[in-house]
Amino acid sequence: MAPIVGKYQHERNENLNEYFRALGVPYVARLMMGMSHPTLEISNENDKWTIRNITALRTMESTFTLGEEYKETMPSGVVFTSVTTIDGNNLITISTTEDNKKITRKFEFTDENVVLTMTDEKSGQVAKRFYKRIE
Repeated sequence: MAPIVGKYQHERNENLNEYFRALGVPYVARLMMGMSHPTLEISNENDKWTIRNITALRTMESTFTLGEEYKETMPSGVVFTSVTTIDGNNLITISTTEDNKKITRKFEFTDENVVLTMTDEKSGQVAKRFYKRIE
């Protein structure tokens, strides 16, 4: 199994603008997300996982226990109810909004990289963010 805990630097995106457009994210926010190169930090301590997405403007952090429901608040103010599980080399988060929109975020780990695949169930849009392990 590939290591999951670590620090990763963003390298590139696929279809990110179209994905966030389908979610209703405003143009300027989509532009900023597309140009950002966040650092992704994943840690695990006593069965509590934390995922940090760090940019120059803000740090988003989610802390959770595998298989248990938790809340996430996006920069737009949208609140997700999420559940994260592990399947082999993948961390998979299923999130639902208050108005029942559903998205899936799948982190696929190798020894050197992680690929984050985000899928919007309603539109079918899929985006990928590619990261390289730095620690």
